[in-house]
Amino acid sequence: MTSDGGHDEARERIEIDLLLEAIQRRYGYDFRGYALASLRRRLWHRAYGEGLQTLSGLQERVLHDPTCMDRLLRDLSINVTEMFRDPSFYRALRERVFPLLRTHPFIRVWNAGCSTGEEIYSLAIALREEGLLDRTRIYATDIDDAALERARAGSFALDRMQRYTENYQRAGGSDAFSTYYTATGDSARFDPALATGIVFAQHNLVTDGSFNEFQLIVCRNVLIYFGPKLQEEVLGLFGESMTRFGILALGRKESIRHSRHGDEYEPLVEAEKIFRRRS
Repeated sequence: MTSDGGHDEARERIEIDLLLEAIQRRYGYDFRGYALASLRRRLWHRAYGEGLQTLSGLQERVLHDPTCMDRLLRDLSINVTEMFRDPSFYRALRERVFPLLRTHPFIRVWNAGCSTGEEIYSLAIALREEGLLDRTRIYATDIDDAALERARAGSFALDRMQRYTENYQRAGGSDAFSTYYTATGDSARFDPALATGIVFAQHNLVTDGSFNEFQLIVCRNVLIYFGPKLQEEVLGLFGESMTRFGILALGRKESIRHSRHGDEYEPLVEAEKIFRRRS
C-alpha cells in the first residue's frame, strides 16, 4: 500500500524483510525468494486474521507463538488443487509420458508441492489404469505438514466427486470413477491400495536438497509463486534429481524457456508444459 492507504511502502518492505528473516531463523522456513505481491497479500491476510494492524506485530506473534506460525504457514502454502485438474494434462501423461516410463523396470515419480493429495491420487489412478502403478514409487512432498496429513488420509469432500468424475472422464479415465472411493458421511475415502507405493514426506524446495533420482518430476503451479532467482534454484534442484532423459511437468502458466536451465530440456508436450531432459 502507499502512505495514502495508511502504510508507507518503504517501511512495509522493511517489515516484510524482517518478518521473513525472523521466520527463517526461528523455524527454518525460507520465504525470502517468493514473489512479493502474492507474499505481501498472504502476510496481511494472516495479520488481520490475528487481529493485528502491522506486520511488525505479526513478526512478534510468530516469534513467540508457534501456533500462529502454523496458521501463517497454511496461508503461505499454495493448496489450490483438485483431482485431474486440467484433464488434457493427464491425457498427455497417458499418451506421451507413460509409454516412455514403461521402458523402465522400476519407476520413480516425484510430486513436488503435493498439497492435500488430490494430484497424487490422480497420478496413482492414471498409473494403475496403464498397468504401471505396481512398479512405481511416488514421492509426495510438501512444505506444509497439515496438508501432508490430509494427503495421507486420502479422504476428500464428497460434494466434489461429481466435478472430479467429469475431470477424470475428460482425462481419459477408463473405469467408473466411483469404484476408486467409498462414501462415508460427507467424505469420499480413496482405496488405500492406491497409496501402497506412495511415500509422503515434508520437503522444502527452497532449503532442502535432492534425495533421489526420478524419471518423472511433477511440480505444477508452484513456481509461479517464486521470484526469478528462486525459480532458477528450484529448476537446478530438479535437474540434480532427474535421470537421463527424465521428464519435467510444470503448470500451464510456468515455463523454462527463459531459464538458464531451458537448454537442458526439449518440449515433449509443449501445450501442457511437459519437457524431456536432453541427456
